[in-house]
Amino acid sequence: MDQLFDQQHAARLLGLSVRTLERHRVAGTGPRFVRLGRLVRYREVDLADWVDAGLRSSTSDMGIELIEKNGSSS
Repeated sequence: MDQLFDQQHAARLLGLSVRTLERHRVAGTGPRFVRLGRLVRYREVDLADWVDAGLRSSTSDMGIELIEKNGSSS
């Protein structure tokens, strides 16, 4: 089983405030998370995947997710 991090630890690893991480979770724009009853936990692999999804090669690079949503590559 993967190691699970609480919100404070996950936010610290990502360099975000806990509140910013919460906002991303509510908006559905943050890393995948696990709910254990009332507890929210993050797997290390999901944090890494979320960071990788934000990789860009330039400021004009929209990223593959936006290209797929728009249906074109231009």
